[in-house]
Amino acid sequence: MKVAFLTSECFPYVKTGGLGDVAGALPKALYQSGCEVKVFLPLYGGIKVQDHGIKRIDEFSNISVHLAGKDLNFSVFHTTLPGAEVEVYFIDCPYYYHRNLPYTNDSDEDERFLLFQNASLMTLQRLKWAPDVIHCNDWQTGLIPVYLKTNYAWDRLFGESRSLLSIHNIGYQGRFPESTVAKSGLDRNLYLNAGPLEFHSTFSFLKSGIMYADKISTVSPTYAREIQTEEYGAGMDGVLRSRSNDLIGILNGIDIDLWNPAKDKFIKSQYTAETLEMKEENKKNLLERVNIEYAENQPVLGIVSRLAGQKGINLLQPIINHIMSLPVRFVVLGSGEEQYEQFLSAAESSFEGRFCAYLGYNNELSHLITAGADIFLMPSRYEPCGLNQMYSLRYGTVPVVRKTGGLADTVMDYHEYYEKGNGFSFNEYSSAALLSTIQRAVDIYYQKDIWSGIQRRGMLEDFSWKKSAEKYLDVYKSLM
Repeated sequence: MKVAFLTSECFPYVKTGGLGDVAGALPKALYQSGCEVKVFLPLYGGIKVQDHGIKRIDEFSNISVHLAGKDLNFSVFHTTLPGAEVEVYFIDCPYYYHRNLPYTNDSDEDERFLLFQNASLMTLQRLKWAPDVIHCNDWQTGLIPVYLKTNYAWDRLFGESRSLLSIHNIGYQGRFPESTVAKSGLDRNLYLNAGPLEFHSTFSFLKSGIMYADKISTVSPTYAREIQTEEYGAGMDGVLRSRSNDLIGILNGIDIDLWNPAKDKFIKSQYTAETLEMKEENKKNLLERVNIEYAENQPVLGIVSRLAGQKGINLLQPIINHIMSLPVRFVVLGSGEEQYEQFLSAAESSFEGRFCAYLGYNNELSHLITAGADIFLMPSRYEPCGLNQMYSLRYGTVPVVRKTGGLADTVMDYHEYYEKGNGFSFNEYSSAALLSTIQRAVDIYYQKDIWSGIQRRGMLEDFSWKKSAEKYLDVYKSLM
């Protein structure tokens, strides 16, 4: 099966969030399952071309395209994804992509991804490669399903191609003014009179994709149900309900080679479910690294997160004194909104020697926290899939999560699923619910036989991309 995978980011070239991890891992898993996969993404200025062996394809250089009233040129660069024979094609147009960040608030953000989508289809034409499935991701590729059934419908190359649109976060909808319709080259009648391109008087790339894609997926079964409700649908719930029969939730996987306590190069002591006693050495090492004194038989709470409202950091503010009145240590790694950074910095000052807030990104420290903490907190208001709770489960670091999205699909509360639980969860989005759940976890921590059972159940869960890829393959086959 031939799969074209279109994405606005892909690890290890460019990553701002979970999409980058998915795009770097799922194509490899599909290849290992027997698919022929080609990945397409923009060549942003920040991508280190030489480091990744990315080279220009001479015969695909300076291709002319007329877009938004401009005569532009783009070129195509190429490399192979590390660890698999997956070809990666980069659309290079310095005018649009050589900026400080992959995503911008610039007035031509619509044009940047109009070019990417059209250039990707034009590159497929020049490759004379007919994909069975074009797997689109988020609003940045949301017009591909529309183009396949309209502007590119004449090309027999795409005659048997089907489209899957994956929604990684319904909150990002690619909404632009009506004038963008003319830039896109699409028929304006598709926008007028509340047409399939129109969404609350804007041209939404995401809604357009939802209306035209052959199938729609999102990144966990629970999130697929949640986004069809008014509470979680970000206004798009009615549109999604209209395609409910074609919407499926598939849980993301994790890179089980990169996130493996048995061979993690960042941690001091590698360990498995059979050698859990070695985990304590990583706890000591973590606390030493962040200048917190180790205290025997006192649990360490950990957070690795973007500091944003979605992530539930605001729930900690009213209860931080209560949490720190418990016999615990607390280590936080993250960056984001100023109000949360200030709150965490103040907490570090108030609880000196017991609380550390590392504001920024540090890949090594994220591994140290995942391995060295006892309890991992993810009190998200919503969480399409989440990866950190799966990392923590794999490392025997017991998660405390709010029961939403992928968190609900991966973490089973110990008290709800007695003898089967792998963590702790709560329903109500409130500080009180979070505090009582942390208290439950801390209480069980001192019951060592029970605690080690919870840890081992988490470590034995299968969150590999192989499992997720098999489910995507089933969707692809259903499209055929």
